[in-house]
Amino acid sequence: MYNAQMRIFSGNANPRLAEDIAAELNTELGDMEVSRFSDGEVKVKINESVRGADIFLIQPTCPPVNENLTELLVMLDAFKRGSAGRIVTVLPYYGYARQDKKARGREPISAKLVANLISVAGADRVLAVDLHSDQIQGFFDIPLDHLPARRIMADYFRSKELGGEDTAIVAPDINAADEAMELADDLDASLVVVAKRRPKPNEAAVVEIIGHLEGKRAIMLDDMIDTGGTMVEGAKMVLERGAAEVHCAATHAVLSGSAYQCLAQAPVESVVLTDTIPVDPDKRLAKMTILSLAPLLAEAVDRIHCDASVSAILANRRVRQVRLF
Repeated sequence: MYNAQMRIFSGNANPRLAEDIAAELNTELGDMEVSRFSDGEVKVKINESVRGADIFLIQPTCPPVNENLTELLVMLDAFKRGSAGRIVTVLPYYGYARQDKKARGREPISAKLVANLISVAGADRVLAVDLHSDQIQGFFDIPLDHLPARRIMADYFRSKELGGEDTAIVAPDINAADEAMELADDLDASLVVVAKRRPKPNEAAVVEIIGHLEGKRAIMLDDMIDTGGTMVEGAKMVLERGAAEVHCAATHAVLSGSAYQCLAQAPVESVVLTDTIPVDPDKRLAKMTILSLAPLLAEAVDRIHCDASVSAILANRRVRQVRLF
């Protein structure tokens, strides 16, 4: 069914997701070894010919971010020097995305720097999921396809009978308002926005909540959960404003520091995430649900390979099924 010239490869960042994508495409992962020299340097060996092939390299730059980013760059160079026909970098999660502007003097715009590194290393195209901000799409000097996980989540919440007039989609900050509004439209729910400020990185202070929450079932939507502080403090204030219950949803399960303990103690009914970043099975909470993005990413990969429209995937379409990781 699929062209033999398409090859799917994976680094060490999220091999389970890569295997699931390959399975959706009725193929297997390419033969490649990604290891380390004794001093920690990344060593890559591609064990099959990739000359002229359409390469899809799946490697989120998730924690450990710098290790996985370096792996990605070295793998890209290996494929370029192996005379691959086209190299598409599949970035389910894009590390350094939060450094997308200068908030004050003498700060780097690291999201642009990393985009440059990926391009120079040999990528011809990028497939990303829920970038932290829209302007990052313009940081790449190569074509970029951007997929939202919103429809996957909408189908999941619909299956749990969450939606309609008694449901409110809560954007935890102004930057998340657009995606929250789209999810609210998908679920025929109302929109609420939390206004907050960040005194320093990984810390947030809620200032005000805009919208009506009295008696509503609230779904807090964000692109990622890192330390969990934003979600927990937002959930507390949402409940104080009269919400009947709170659910948290985010695409990227960064879950750094004390995030698991923070979410375990949070006054929320459920935490819904996707598998863009692997979640340690030993740390998963009973109220945590992981949705698989493999079918969505596999269809995008197939469309890119066939030079078909990627945006058509989400146009007036519901996902075939909700798959749990």
